[in-house]
Amino acid sequence: MEGKIYTTPPPPQLSDSNRRIIETTAPSKRVYQAWKGSNRFFLGGRLIFGPDVRSLMVTVGLIVIPVIFFAAFVSQRLVDEFQHHLGNFIVSVAVVFTIYVLLLLFLTSGRDPGIVPRNAYPPEPDEDGSNLSSDWAGSQGGPPSLPPTKDVLVNGVVVKVKYCHTCMLYRPPRCSHCSICNNCVERFDHHCPWVGQCIGKRNYRFFFMFVSSTTLLCLYVFSFCWVNLRKIMQAYDCNIWRAFLKSPVSGILIIYTFIAAWFVGGLTAFHLYLICTNQTTYENFRYRYDGKMNPYNRGCIQNIKEIFFSKVPISKNKFRAKVKEDSTTFTSSRSMGRTMSPDLAKTSVDIEMGGGGKRQAVNAEEFEEIQSQIESVIGSERCPTEPAHTSWGGSAHKGNWEISPDLQMLAAEFGMETGIKEREKIQGTL
Repeated sequence: MEGKIYTTPPPPQLSDSNRRIIETTAPSKRVYQAWKGSNRFFLGGRLIFGPDVRSLMVTVGLIVIPVIFFAAFVSQRLVDEFQHHLGNFIVSVAVVFTIYVLLLLFLTSGRDPGIVPRNAYPPEPDEDGSNLSSDWAGSQGGPPSLPPTKDVLVNGVVVKVKYCHTCMLYRPPRCSHCSICNNCVERFDHHCPWVGQCIGKRNYRFFFMFVSSTTLLCLYVFSFCWVNLRKIMQAYDCNIWRAFLKSPVSGILIIYTFIAAWFVGGLTAFHLYLICTNQTTYENFRYRYDGKMNPYNRGCIQNIKEIFFSKVPISKNKFRAKVKEDSTTFTSSRSMGRTMSPDLAKTSVDIEMGGGGKRQAVNAEEFEEIQSQIESVIGSERCPTEPAHTSWGGSAHKGNWEISPDLQMLAAEFGMETGIKEREKIQGTL
C-alpha cells in the first residue's frame, strides 16, 4: 500500500443523456439579460448605456433649454430686424444644429464603445512557460498562476499588457478596464459622466464630433445674442446695460454660452491634440508620451485618417443573441478542487440514479455535499498517518467504508470512480 501512486482523477464529464436534458431544459436568455457588466440596456438590448445614464438627461437639458430660450425670446427681434427671411434662417440653423448635436450625443452614449467580451475561464499558461516566471509558480506545488503582465510587440516597440482578473483575459494594447461600467474597453479614452458612457474605439469619433459641434453651437448662440443686443442699442440709443434690461434673456445666454464654450472648447482643443498625436486621455495622463516614444503615433495626417476616415469596427458583442445559463458544468475543466462559480449554485442538473433508472434533480449545493462525502472517504486512505485498523467495531467500520449505490453512480457520472476503486483495493487488504 505504501508504494501505490495516486493520480489526480480526470476532469468530470457529463453523460450524453444528462447533457441533452440540460440543453433542453435550461432557460434561454439574451446576452444583455445575462450581462455581467454594469451597463443599462434599452429597447431589448438595441441600446447600451453606462450605469450613470441619468446624467445624459442633464446633458440634454443643458443643450436644449438654452436653444429654446434663444428661439422663443431672442429670435423674434432678429426676425424683425433682418430682411429677406434671414431672421427665420438664423433661428432654423440654431434648431437644426441642436438636433444634429443631440444625434451625435446619442450615437456616443447609446452604442457599444468597444467592449471586449470576457472569458468564462482564465487562459491557460503558455505550454513553453515563456510567459511565466518562478515568482508566479503556484504555492505548495500547485498549478502555476498567470503573470500580471505580458509583453506584446506594437510597431517594433515592446508594450506590456495587463491581465484583467475580472474579465479573465489579457487586455489588448490600449485596452483598459472601466471601473464604472465594469468592462474592458478597446482603445479606452475615459468614462464621460456627461454622456453616461465609456469613450472607446467605437464611439470616440462621435464623441469628438459631439464636443466640437457643441462648441460651435455655443459660439453661434453667443454671437447672435450679441447681435440682438447691438440692435437694441441702436434702436433705443442706449448703452449696453440698458440693452441688457430690455432683453435679459440675451444677457443670460451670453454669460451661459461664454462659460460653456470655454469648457467644451477646451475639451475640443485637448482632444484635437490627442488625435494629432494618436493618444488617448488615459495614455496622456498615465504614460506621458511627450517625454518618450509613442508606439501608436504614425504622423499627424495618418493619425487623423485613423480617427475620422477609418471604418468603425463591428461590435464584438451580440447583445440580442440567445444564450443558455451556465448549468452544464459544475466545476472548472482545470481540476475538481476549484471553487465553483457563484452562478452555478442557482442551477441544477438531472442525474441517473441506481435502481430503476429514475432521474432526480440535484442542485449544485447538494452536489457539493455529496462530493465532499465521497472525497472524505477517498482521502482517508491517502493519508499516511491513518492507522490500518481503528478501535471501531466491525459493523461501524464497515458502515464507514461502504458507499451507497447512489454515491457510486454519482462518482461514476462525474469521473471519481478511480478513487473508489482504489479504496476497494485497500479495503480488501485490511
